[in-house]
Amino acid sequence: MRRKRRNHAPAFKAKVALAALREEGTLAELAERFDVHANQVKQWKEQLVAQSAEVFGASAETRKATEADIEKLHAKIGQLALENDFLSKALGR
Repeated sequence: MRRKRRNHAPAFKAKVALAALREEGTLAELAERFDVHANQVKQWKEQLVAQSAEVFGASAETRKATEADIEKLHAKIGQLALENDFLSKALGR
């Protein structure tokens, strides 16, 4: 009988991936210890390694891009507010 599909918390995934990265045991040993499949441990480890660059700086680049987008959106909101005021006055409301 198959077990139901489980959703693991991000903290649990990080814990397992860090244990695999530190080589605290073989994949099979870690899989048994954390009660997950060995392939899952391997995938989480690879995902941790691939996304580790975001921890050390990619987020700063993303933050700058987001701030620029926010400034553009604020300018657009101001423009639309002026247009609404003008049109409401022109229509006599």
